[in-house]
Order: sequence, then structure tokens, then C-alpha cells
Amino acid sequence: MLLLMLSYLAGVLTIISPCILPVLPFVFARAGQPFMRSGLPLLLGMAVTFAGVATLAAVGGGWAVQANSLGRAVALLILGLFGLLLLFPALADRATRPLVKLGARLTEATGPERSGGSFWASLLLGFATGLLWAPCAGPILGLILTGAALQGANVGTSLLLLAYAAGAATSLALALLVGGRVFAAMKRSIRVGDWFRRSLGALVLVAVAAIALGLDTGLLTRLSLAGTSTVEQKLLDRFRLDDRSAQTSMLGDGPLAIEGELPPLTGATNWLNSPPLTREALRGKVVLVDFWTYSCINCLRTLPYVKAWEQKYRAAGLVVIGVHAPEFAFEKDPGNVAKAVRDLGVTYPVALDNNHAIWRAFDNRYWPAHYFIDGRGRIRYHHFGEGNYAESEKVIQRLLAENGQAVGDMRTVSVRTAGSSAAASWNDVRSPETYLGYVRGERFTSPGGLVRETGHDYVAPPRLPLNAWALSGRWIAGSEHATAQSAGARIVYRFHARDVHLVLGPSATGRRVRFRVTIDGKPPAGDHGTDIDDAGNGMIEGQRLYQLVRQKGAVRERTFSIEFLDAGAQAFAFTFG
Repeated sequence: MLLLMLSYLAGVLTIISPCILPVLPFVFARAGQPFMRSGLPLLLGMAVTFAGVATLAAVGGGWAVQANSLGRAVALLILGLFGLLLLFPALADRATRPLVKLGARLTEATGPERSGGSFWASLLLGFATGLLWAPCAGPILGLILTGAALQGANVGTSLLLLAYAAGAATSLALALLVGGRVFAAMKRSIRVGDWFRRSLGALVLVAVAAIALGLDTGLLTRLSLAGTSTVEQKLLDRFRLDDRSAQTSMLGDGPLAIEGELPPLTGATNWLNSPPLTREALRGKVVLVDFWTYSCINCLRTLPYVKAWEQKYRAAGLVVIGVHAPEFAFEKDPGNVAKAVRDLGVTYPVALDNNHAIWRAFDNRYWPAHYFIDGRGRIRYHHFGEGNYAESEKVIQRLLAENGQAVGDMRTVSVRTAGSSAAASWNDVRSPETYLGYVRGERFTSPGGLVRETGHDYVAPPRLPLNAWALSGRWIAGSEHATAQSAGARIVYRFHARDVHLVLGPSATGRRVRFRVTIDGKPPAGDHGTDIDDAGNGMIEGQRLYQLVRQKGAVRERTFSIEFLDAGAQAFAFTFG
């Protein structure tokens, strides 16, 4: 319920976001009409269409993107015709073709000069507007879309998106009611009323052109960087909705609470290092279920502890199960996961949860997430995110003792970490995880915005604000990654953190892609990560997380740049530490 309310508030805030500007002419073209028969159905159609399209875009894959692109083209034609008929009313009188006759009827039903209004014509315009509206994706909308991608299409996700759209519709309705009063005063003059109608027509055509050129997702998104996103993040922080530590079990002196039963493990698409395990076969064992994915930096930093626990307590009856729940499409490839398991030295059973069936059975929301199950098949403790390793190990010891097993050495494990598995320098991290696909991409600053699923030549601005990023050269922006189409293509990011990681992969299996990293325009030298040398040179040889920067001295705001010396690189997400 709380997230539903915050989704609604985030939608209300869109009225102060520049990304709402392209759809305002469509909305204010209804000024002066009866709100219940004109403005309300338009806003209703806009909200319902946006919620439906956003859900499909998050869970539907490429076919949903193509269908939405076709829908946007049709919507642009409808609203472009609407703008022409407002600007040139005589055009409708001289029209003889069926499409223009339909447009004439639409204008007669929706034009500002009518005292009534067509409910269905306004609803149609609302559907068209909903297909075109591309709100600046702030933290709350990003949280909703991430949940949609992981949990699949469900009533909860649709309600959250509908609440977001309803919030936007509410603020637009208030603006429309105020605008209607202004228009009513202007109607007293026929000349002013005619000028107002023609001006609305011109604004509609300008908005159609802006959306067709991608300005609604490019220039306006950059203008919104310091706007509603800051307010939304403060709301999330205030209510701690995305705070993993706030949702972790508390370990006290008394008995561990019973949090539920171990769900079935039957949803796995494959198993590594073991035949399929069942909860019935696990009765009598203490079980640690670790939700992870191999390109997740947080998972990689916890993995050494999970491996150490499995080795130390295996003989006492501990069974560790890694549930590999993919975030990106390449992590669904069993071959990729099997290689990662070997490279990372994971020897315990790993369930491949490609459909997120086990994820949903646990009602899980995080990577990494640890669930501790006692010998009777009951969940007794859980921990989300990194840290609290000693506390988690004490839970293992207590559950083994309850199960009648002698633990022996009660000291906690000592783990040495290096490279990407080393703990983050959290006091220095001021840059957030950043996705490079258009579904969850934020703070993108190249002129024109991300052009979806089409090759486009991008230009990186000479200067970037903190946590903004840009592309340079020819790229194709996909739903979850950007693909370099030419040698010399670059990604630039203004960051503040000790470490910079980037999930990369080749666009074709077996392809190797050379790249070069610079920091503030210079080779990284001693600040290079484990996957590059002092000169910044590296090679993409597989789909995984690459550590590119590990600063040795004082951490400050700097500009990271990676240039791909060959075409075919795919970039998915930045993480920092």
C-alpha cells in the first residue's frame, strides 16, 4: 500500500518535470470543454494505455518494443491530423477522403468551439497520447519497472503503474480545469478564441514533431536530472522502501523466529553440481539458499563468505544452494552460468532459476538474498544485500546446534578478498548503479536521447554533471544494453567512487572486442582495475562484469571513458564500489 501511494505521488510530480511538456498541448486542446465528457476520458485513456504499454515493455521483450513503436507511429499520425484540423479548420470542410472525413468528425466532436464533447473521441485521443508519453524515469518508476521485469506481468505491477499514471492524470486534470477557466474568459472574444484554437493546433504539431525527433526522451530528460528524481529519491529514503538492511531479520538473544516454510524448488530450469534437490529431501538438513547472479557486483562480494561457510559447515549438515536468478538475458544461457560457476570456484548445488519461479516462490526482491532454513524445513532468518557476515554465520551455528550437530570451532571464518570481490569503499560511493538500456536508463545526456532499437550516431557533451553518462559514435540502444556499431565508439561517465565496474559482453559468441579506458582523459596507470593494464587496455572475451577502475589514492569526482577499438561491444550496466 505504501509503494502504491508513493507511485501515485511520483506521478503527481511529473507535472513539474520537463518530460511532461510534449503531451501538454494534447491535454490543453481540451480546455474549454466539459471536463467529464472531454478532459476526463482523455486522461483516463492516457493513464490506462501508459500502464499497459509500460508493463508489456518491461516483460514482453522485443516484440512488445516493436508493437509499441508501431503504435507510436499511428498515434503521431492521429494527433498530427488533429493538430492540422485545429490549425486549418477549412481543411476539414474541403476534405473528401474517408480518413480526412473521420478527422473532420473528430474535430467537430473535439474542437474548442463546441460546448459539448464526444466521450469516445476524447478517449481515442487519450489512448494516442498514452502511447506517446515517455516520462523521465525517476527512482520510483525505475523500482516499479525492475519489479515488473523480475516478477512478470501481474496485478500488483499493473496497479503500481496505473497509480503512477493516475497521479500524472490528477495533476494534469487540475491544470486542465484551471486552463478551462482561462479559455472560458477568452471565448468572449471571437477573434481571441480563433487565435487560441489556432495556437493550440500549432502547439500540437510542435509536440508531434518533438516526439518524432526524440526530444521528449533526450533534451527534456537532461533538463530533469536535478528535478523530480531528487524528490523521488528522498521519498524512497524517507520510507526506506529500497533499504535492504531495514528488511533484514533481527538477531537477538532469544530463539530465532519462524518466518515461513521452505517453498518448493521445482521451478528450476536446470541444476549444476547436483541432481535436482527437493525440500522433502532436504528435511533434517540446515539449508542456506543464496539468490545471486554472476554479473552482480554485490553477489560477487558476498560469494567468498558463502563458499567459506559451505566448506566449514558441510560436515556438520549445512547444505548451500545457490539460486541463480538472471537479471540480463545472457545470464539465462546455461553455458555462461556453468563457466562462471567454474571460474568462481563454486562447488555446491546451483539451481538455474531462468523463469524466476523460485524467486517468486520466496517472494524475493534482492540480489544477493540469503535465506536460512532449519532441519524442519522452516525459514528462520534472512539477510538482504552485503555485510553482517559474522551475524549470518552465527545463525548457521545456532541452527546446526538446534539440529543436534556439533559445530566445533565457533570462531567466524576469516576471508581474504581481492579484485571485484573486495568490499566496497562505501564512504566514497556517490554514484548509483546505472543501466544502459532504454527501459531503465537514467541520466543520459547525449543530444537527442536514446534512439530505441535503431543505429544512431551519438555525440558526448564536452562536460558532464556528476552521475550523468553519454555515448559517442554509432550505437544501437536496446531494452537492456547498448551495442557499439563502429570502432571508436565510446561511453563517458562522470563518477565519484573508488571502483568502477561495467557489465560487458560481445554481440556474437566467440568475438573478442578490444577496448581502452581513460580517467580524466589520461591512462589510469596505478588506478587500473583487474581487467585492464596500466595503459587502460583490455579485452572483452565473454559476458560478465569487468572491473575497470580501482583508485589507490584519494577519491574524488572524475570522468571515466571507455573506447571500443572494435565494433560489437555490448554494455549493460555500471556499478560502483
